[in-house]
Formats: sequence, structure tokens, C-alpha cells
Amino acid sequence: MQLVDPKKRGSRREEPEPALYAALVDSMCQNFWPMFIGSVSTAVAAVLTALKTGNVLLWPCAALIIGIGTLRAFQMRKYERRTQVLTFEQAKHWEPRYAIGAMVYASVLGVWCFLTIFGNDDAIAHMICVAATVGYTAGGAARNYGRPKLIQYHILLACGPMSLALATHADFFYISLAALLALFFMGLKGINLSLHAIFVKALTSSFREAALAGQFDTALNNMPHGLCMFRADGRLAVMNHRFSEMMNLSEDLIQRSASANDIVAACIASNSISAASGKMILSEIVNTQARDMITTDPDVARGRSLSWTFQAMEGGGAVVLVEDITERRNAEARISHLARYDELTALPNRVNFRDEIGRLLAVQQGAEQLSALLFVDLDQFKQVNDTLGHPCGDQLLCAVSERLREMLRPEDFVARFGGDEFVVFQQNVHSPDDAAGLARRIVDRLSERYKIDNHLVEIGASVGIAMTSRGVSADTLLKNADMALYRAKADGRGTFCFFRDEMAQVVESRRILELDLRKALANEEFELFFQPLVNLKSGRISTCEALLRWNHPVRGTVSPTDIIPVAEDMGLIVDLGRWILRKACMECMKWPEGVSVAVNFSPQQFHQRDVLSEVRYAIEVSGLPANRLEIEITESSLLRNTQLTHDVLSQLHSLGVRISLDDFGTGYSSLSYLHNFPLQKVKIDRSFLEGIDSDRPLTLLRGVARLSADLGMSVVVEGIETNEQLELISADGAVTEAQGYLFSPPVPAVRVRQLLNASHGRRPPDSQLIPVSSRSIA
Repeated sequence: MQLVDPKKRGSRREEPEPALYAALVDSMCQNFWPMFIGSVSTAVAAVLTALKTGNVLLWPCAALIIGIGTLRAFQMRKYERRTQVLTFEQAKHWEPRYAIGAMVYASVLGVWCFLTIFGNDDAIAHMICVAATVGYTAGGAARNYGRPKLIQYHILLACGPMSLALATHADFFYISLAALLALFFMGLKGINLSLHAIFVKALTSSFREAALAGQFDTALNNMPHGLCMFRADGRLAVMNHRFSEMMNLSEDLIQRSASANDIVAACIASNSISAASGKMILSEIVNTQARDMITTDPDVARGRSLSWTFQAMEGGGAVVLVEDITERRNAEARISHLARYDELTALPNRVNFRDEIGRLLAVQQGAEQLSALLFVDLDQFKQVNDTLGHPCGDQLLCAVSERLREMLRPEDFVARFGGDEFVVFQQNVHSPDDAAGLARRIVDRLSERYKIDNHLVEIGASVGIAMTSRGVSADTLLKNADMALYRAKADGRGTFCFFRDEMAQVVESRRILELDLRKALANEEFELFFQPLVNLKSGRISTCEALLRWNHPVRGTVSPTDIIPVAEDMGLIVDLGRWILRKACMECMKWPEGVSVAVNFSPQQFHQRDVLSEVRYAIEVSGLPANRLEIEITESSLLRNTQLTHDVLSQLHSLGVRISLDDFGTGYSSLSYLHNFPLQKVKIDRSFLEGIDSDRPLTLLRGVARLSADLGMSVVVEGIETNEQLELISADGAVTEAQGYLFSPPVPAVRVRQLLNASHGRRPPDSQLIPVSSRSIA
């Protein structure tokens, strides 16, 4: 335990640490009476030698011994009257004063002994001064073990002159005495050093034990657990503050080492534990078996839970640990509740409902009871979230859950299944009519207006119903109700539908179609057909639209209207669209240079993050010039994230890719699209051709075509099937291109090459395919 600067080690002696240094100085400076008696005795001896020898020089020595000894004694008296513990700084102040006094006193003793012995043959005087000096030196060695250097200087200054004076006598016995005294002083020095080492070791151990005890006490009283330690006789050995605080105990129990019975009785009296719990705790302390137990607080309002741990000690006795686990148990209860209940509506969640329905169905297996499961989905709920925000949507869900609770009987069970879906289990119904009646009431009640944050909100509800049957499982019941709900929503929403067996067949057919679709995409079993777009001025094919075809080995030719929705639901439309884009670009490279290819992009495909990268890659791999690629998008692609859509279209346009608005007239048909987005072509839907022989539809079509043309865009009319339709749309010259069966149906890649060769005068087609019109494909 040395505090030494490593840089100065070896340059000066090592100093003990401050606390030890102060203790060593304190051991020297608190001996008033021994020092006072020693000083008086030595002064008397000095006076006696002066009287006995008649040497006048000894009287000043005696006076100095008396004066210095008295001053030192009273200096120690002043030290002992201090009330504070000696600090390191104070010790540094007191040690030099003590050391200087000791050195001066030893020097006077040495002069006195030398004057008494040297040149004087009075044996009595010699004996007096030798005995007094040796005795005082021995006492100093015992007193100054704290600083061994002091006793070494004392021997040198006081006893050195005395031994030197004895050696000057030409007498054997005097010389022998001087030698013996030298050996005695060496032994005295060794004893002093041993005492110093013992004292330092004892102090060091004491400091370490005190520090360890302090650390243990700090840790004990700052630990989160309450702790009690009982000896083998059942008396209290240790109790930390945390235990006394938790049990509301007095300090008196700790001070008088109360028994385990007293401690437990005090815990019961403070209402911290019940009497029954106290008996169990006392039994565990007595039996000293390692185990755990949990007690609940008798005060219900406080609702505290305590965890007790008992551990036997070697040699008898027990250690008791107490932890307040109230917050942990409350948190566990809340986590358990959140795991089984919806936090927003406080209704049972999907997991809870699934377990409860399984239990109820198991109970009903032995009885002929009929129950119904109603799957409820809210209509137009997404619009509320999008227009009023999610907080209003949350309030609406809470209002819906309250209405559902009001309509149900106590034995019925309702849960929030997720999002805007709820499920109701209606027990003990007499017939499906009871379930239909409840479903009708749910649809009507949930369709009534809601007042949410001063907003009047109207939504609807659709319900799918599945009736229980013998042996049906909860999963099957939920699946059947979900299929019935899907059918109810397909029938127009705001209604209910019972599950029927053929619905399962439809779902199974859909599932098989999905599997086949994945396999077809992986094996590239699809084929691209192309339908020409004819330029009405030149009469030539200007563009061919790529259309997907799938010749299923069992189903035969599958329509794109069946493929695309399924691919979108499965998330395969992006991969499928990527394949179509690359295949179409590679096929276009086989056509005449003036012919472009048009590829339809679904909204999902268009809004993927890497749509630009996919278009660039398809162009680079195929080598197709960007201006020969035309991307057709629908209005639904423009509705989502307008700014991002505008940015993507602008970047595609900067690449040279042309953008076409497909099926214009079937959606909102907002004219702002034509102005706000970088479009090069508008394709007017075939629905505009219905009743075109009358003035109104024809005027509308020509107005849209003229507006688009004035904005610098090409205009295409789809679905041309007769010469009359062709003549009507091309009369005013606003329509630039036409597409339809009048010119050609969608044909395979080989056939479209023949048509292109014929259209561009390369060589005649294998078979004559001339549109039935006044115009022809040149």
C-alpha cells in the first residue's frame, strides 16, 4: 500500500499512503506521560551527576534537558487534546516538530554523557548517565516504532558520544561496556524495525478490512433486494436498509439482534405480509432449505408482490433475500394481455380468438349444438384513413367494436382479427336464419353514421358466415368464413353470404392457378402476341402492342384478364412484367427500323423502385433504341404518389422512351393528366365507339382527340372493327393511329413479322391479311 510516483521511484525514499502515514505520526505524538516521566527522570540524573562530579559544565546540560524535555512533553499534551482525527496534512505539520525536538534532545543527552564520562573517573556518575541514557533510548525505541529513522538518529546522537567516551578510558571493563552497548544499540535498532513492520502490517490489514467492510456495507445497503442473515441460533446477524424499508421495520430490531420470530412478527405487524405468509417464511428460515416463494401484500390497494429466496449457510443459519416484483408481474400481465388482446379496441385478438374458438368447438363436439362464425370486414374504411388520418380511423374502429358488443349476447364472442376485420362466434343458434339475422343487423348497424372528431363518417360492412358441423376445426371454420366474405364483397359489398362447398372449389382452383403461374414464370412458358397499330396517314404499321399469352397444358389458352389479377395478388407481376419488357425489346430488334413496340406496365410494376434500371437494362441487353420503346400506363398509375410518378415519367422521357396513356376514358379521364405529365400518346378506349353513329358520342370522341392533338400528342383509338368506325374517327384528321380487329387481331411473333414485311414493302406475307376498309396496309 504505497503511494509512489513511478517517475520518481528510486530518486527518493518511498512514502506510505496518507492514511498510514497519519497513523504512524499519531503513534509517536500521543505519549505525554511516558515522555514527561522520562524527561523528569533524565533531568534528575543530570543534576545528580553535576552534584557528584562537581563539573560546572554539566549544569547547563541539566538545564537544557529539563527545559527541552518539558517543552516536548507539553507539546504532546497539546497534541492529545485535539478532537479531530489526524489528517495527512496535519501529520505533515506535526512530524517535523516532533523530529526536531527529538534530535535536539538526543544531542543534549550525548553532550551530557560525554562530559560526564570523558576525563572523569567517578564510577557512580558514569553509571547514572549510562543507565539514564540507555533507558531513555530503549523507551524511545518503543515509542518511535512509527518512524525508525528517529531512533537511529537518537542512538547516533545520544549513545554514540557516550560509547566513545567509555572507549577513551584505558580500562578493559569500560571498553567492554562500550562494545556491549554498541551491540545492545544494534539489537535495539532491529527491535525497533520489527515493531515498525508489525505495526505497518497491522495498520494496513486494518485499513483493508475497513475498506472492504465499507464497500460491503455500501453494496449491501444499495442493492435492490432486501437481505436478512440469521445465525445458527436464529438471531439476526445482518439486515440491510432495503429490507427494513420494504418491511417498514424499526432500527431497534437491528440494534438488539432480534430473533427470526421477532422479525417475522414485526413484518406482520407492519402489514407487509400476512400471518399465513409469516408462518411459511419462519418455517423456511428454521428448516434452512433453499427454495423460493412469492407473497402478496395484505393491503389490496398497494397490491405488492414480493419474491422470497431462502438459502442455508455453512455452519447453520440462513440468508433471506426479498425482491419487490410488483412492477415485473404487472409488466408480465400487461405483456400477456397485449399478446391476447387488441390494444386499440380491447377486444380479443386473433390468437386469443383462435384458442377460444378451438376450446368452444371441443366442448360442442359431444353435444348437438349449432354455432356460426361471422367474418366482418368494413367497407370504405381505407378512405377514412386516407382522408381523415389514422387517429380518426382508430376512433372509428373503437366505435365499431362498441356497436358489435352492444348487438351480441353474453355467450357470443367477438374479436378484432386485424386491420378492419372483426370476427363473431355466435353460439347456440337454432338455424342458419339466426346467423343471417345477426349478420343483417351487423351490416345495418355498422352502416349507420359515425361522428368522429366533428366529422360525419359513413362506412359499410360485408359479412361472411360459416356454420359449424361435426368435427370441423377452428382453422377450417375461419377459412370458410373468409371465403364467404370474399364472395360477399365480390357481390357488391354491404351484404352477407353463407359459405358453400363450391366456394372451396373456386379457392382451390385459384390456388392451383397460382402454383401453375409460378411454374410457368420459372420455366418461361409464356408467349408474346403482338397487335399492330396502324398510322392512318401512311397506312403502315407504326407500333405493335405486346400482349401476354399462356397456353396451359390443361386449361388451354388462359386469358390475360385471368393472369394479370392473379399475378398482381401474388406479387409476381413485377417479375412477369420484367420478362415481357425484355422479350418485347428483343423481338422489336427483328422488325423494320420504323416500327416501335408498346409494352403495358401495371401500377405495381411502374411504382417499383428500380423501374428505371429495368428499362435501361432491357434497352441495353436488346440493343433497341430508346425511341422505339413505348410504355403504356393507365390512369391508376398516375393516381399514386403523383410527384414520384411525374419524376419517373420525366426520367423515362429523357431516355427517349415514349409514354402512352392507355384506356383513356374508362377511369376519371382527368384532362389534367394530359397537361401535367410528360405523355406522348393517348389511347382512347374502345368504349367511346359505342353509339358512335350518333352525334353525342362522336362529338365527345373527336373533342378528346382534338384536345390531345393540340397538346402535341398522338391519338390512338382502340377497338376498330368496321370500316364505318374507321371512317368516322379519321374524318377530321385528329386521330393519328388506330388499333383493332379490322386491321389484325393479336398474332404470334412470327406472324407479326410477316405483317410488318408486307406493311413496309419487304416481301408479300404468306397469306393475304388486308384490313377490310378503304385503306390498306401498304
